[in-house]
Amino acid sequence: MKPGRLALLIALPLVAGVAVKADEAAIPGVHDAYQARTDYQLKCQGCHRPDGSGDDHSNPPMKGIVARFLGVPGGREFIGRVPGVATVDLPDDRLANLVNWTIYRFDPAHVPQDFRPYTAEEIGRLRQNPLRLERAATRARLVAGFAKTHSEQ
Repeated sequence: MKPGRLALLIALPLVAGVAVKADEAAIPGVHDAYQARTDYQLKCQGCHRPDGSGDDHSNPPMKGIVARFLGVPGGREFIGRVPGVATVDLPDDRLANLVNWTIYRFDPAHVPQDFRPYTAEEIGRLRQNPLRLERAATRARLVAGFAKTHSEQ
C-alpha cells in the first residue's frame, strides 16, 4: 500500500470523529451521538430495524411516530417504560443519551418545541416500573390520543 493511502486510512476515522463530535451539540440531551448510534445498532435495530421502521406487530415503528408520544398525556412516561427501554442492559446515562438520540433521529418533525431531554435520573425512575402485558393496550390508547391532540392544535 502506498504511504499516502495508509495516512488517509489512519486519518479518516479521526476526521469522522470530529464530524460526529461537532454534530453532538446540535442534539439536545445527546452527549455522545456516536455512542447512541452504536447502542441503537447493538440493542435496538435487531427488532426496530436500522431505519426505525419496525414491523407494526411486536416491534412497533419509531420512524415518524416516536416523538408524537411526547405530545399526549402519559406518552413521555411510556417511552421510558416500554420493555425494550426499561430492561435494556445499559446504564441510565447511556440510555437517556440513546432515547434522546432516537427521538431526534427517527421523528424530528414531531419533537415538541418545549421538549425537555430525558435525564439519567428520569430514565432510572421510569425503568423501575416497566410495562409488561399492558404495553400493547397502553400504546394503542396513546396512539389514539395522537389524533385528538392534533385536532386541538
